[in-house]
Amino acid sequence: MTILNVPEMSCGHCKAAIEKAVGGVDAAARLEFDMDKRTVSVDSNATLDTILSALKAEGYEATTA
Repeated sequence: MTILNVPEMSCGHCKAAIEKAVGGVDAAARLEFDMDKRTVSVDSNATLDTILSALKAEGYEATTA
């Protein structure tokens, strides 16, 4: 599990966009959201760079926690 900081994440729409972005690179990925801390725990077979690129393409700059 990799924990990502996603400072721009603030609502249900953001959550859905992040799920779509990660799902686009790994449909079997598991995500756990902490909206208060603005973090996403990702369990995926995709590389971290691939996930970060997919999030960036959706407008979310993410960093590892």
